[in-house]
Amino acid sequence: MRTSNPVLNDNAFDQARNFSVGENMTVQGTVNKTFALFALMLMTASWVWTKFYAISQPLIEGIPYDGSPHTPQFVGVAMFGGAIGGFIMALVTTFKKDWSPLTAPAYALLEGLFIGGISAFFELQYPGIVIQAVGLTFGTLFALLLVYKSGLIQVTHKFRMGIAAATGAIMIFYLVVWIAGFFGANLFYDMRWGSSPVGIGFSLMVVTIAALNLVLDFDFIERGSQSGVPKYMEWYGAFGLMVTLVWLYIEILRLLAKLRNRR
Repeated sequence: MRTSNPVLNDNAFDQARNFSVGENMTVQGTVNKTFALFALMLMTASWVWTKFYAISQPLIEGIPYDGSPHTPQFVGVAMFGGAIGGFIMALVTTFKKDWSPLTAPAYALLEGLFIGGISAFFELQYPGIVIQAVGLTFGTLFALLLVYKSGLIQVTHKFRMGIAAATGAIMIFYLVVWIAGFFGANLFYDMRWGSSPVGIGFSLMVVTIAALNLVLDFDFIERGSQSGVPKYMEWYGAFGLMVTLVWLYIEILRLLAKLRNRR
């Protein structure tokens, strides 16, 4: 059983099954853990969002800086720290799956710092965009879950390999652009941020691929619950699903921003 999500793949269950003791993973348990992780992420995201607007709104209105230690730089540090810390926790969780009851919540808290900051930034530039992105993200989640449960989408080997190849290509593209940025090269700017048909088409493609990863995640979690893997894999499965949802949310934000720029 292989998925394109580097977190949720068949090796994860193969390794965990070798150490299965006591209670086993269930779908309901994974759902409960997913809600718990989102609650933790929402806590830190709300905190950064509040700090961002407490700082930004007075500056927009021309009110002089009052000497508060919570400067715009403070929010930037929180976002950057959350992004780096979340990435580290994601790596630790991926390679030490039995630590996931601790590292998955830590990832959610750290990722919330980044998500809260970037959401506030987009909301400041495009009022109302965050609620639209949240609605579309969870609407996509529930729609694809319904489609998956109905059997309209069959998760075959070819389907998995196709999504895996597309996801890998996108990750390599983003990595190349990120590395080039350190050398002052702004590669494919119109494709990544432009509101031209090419830019919007690229975002639509990425959103579609991110969304289809959810189907693979559902399949992975369902099969895992049937495989007798240990209980801690519920945290790992919830963590993997959150990784996909965060990616989907960010890509939807980017797409909506491009569409707003065309007005």
